[in-house]
Amino acid sequence: MWHLTCGDLAADSVRRLLGEGNGEAVRVLRDDLAVGPLADIESPPCAERVAFWEGVWPAALAPRPDFASGLADDAEWLAGLAGLAGLAGQPRPVTVWHGDSASEQLLLARVAAALEGSSLPFREVPCGTGDSRVGTRMAVSMHAPDALAALYLPRAVGPKRTAELASQWRAAVQDNAAIRRWADGRFAAEDHARIDGQLLAACGADWMPLARAMAEVMSRCDGFFATDLFLYWRARQLAQRGTIQLSDSTAADYRGVQARRRH
Repeated sequence: MWHLTCGDLAADSVRRLLGEGNGEAVRVLRDDLAVGPLADIESPPCAERVAFWEGVWPAALAPRPDFASGLADDAEWLAGLAGLAGLAGQPRPVTVWHGDSASEQLLLARVAAALEGSSLPFREVPCGTGDSRVGTRMAVSMHAPDALAALYLPRAVGPKRTAELASQWRAAVQDNAAIRRWADGRFAAEDHARIDGQLLAACGADWMPLARAMAEVMSRCDGFFATDLFLYWRARQLAQRGTIQLSDSTAADYRGVQARRRH
């Protein structure tokens, strides 16, 4: 059985629950599918998506992930998922663990698109509340071990649900939006205007820690988890446009950076 998770923290939680051996294998997909262009995500070398993450990642921050290799590997692995050999030389069933993060829901939809029309057993382990608003949402990695164990009740994903999820994935790829929020079981596409406006509003007229402004945005960001790296990138973009000032726009660690609205 393949167990797929979005991100390393979720993968670590699932590995602790499943233990070693028994034919269970956890594969982590690290791409935050809620942000950035998707047009070429299934077409290695995924140049547009790679360029996006190269821009998001601070130039001075090390170690730097090999985005080109990682994104291409994910695309190729998913494309051949139904034919990947398991312990007995047969394709392994697939289980996707997901919560209320847009990235987790997009991973579920992406896997559905890869498996649509396949006879491979496809299961899901829902770990969310169904509500993606701040204060109610839950990602896989947010659960304590006992709570995650209680949620380990895999459900079969039937052909109809697979087709619906696959359609959502194809629509997201076609939209190729900057941001995707998940609410009421659907993805909504948008540009950077809303998140940039919130980040600008969180910055004061006087110098303040950029981390405080970012935390304010995170606390109000319904529909997707705005990560610190993503918001630091948006702050650098705002600084380039002259709407905010940063004390250091090249720092690897945003926690030492001060910010203010430009007078």
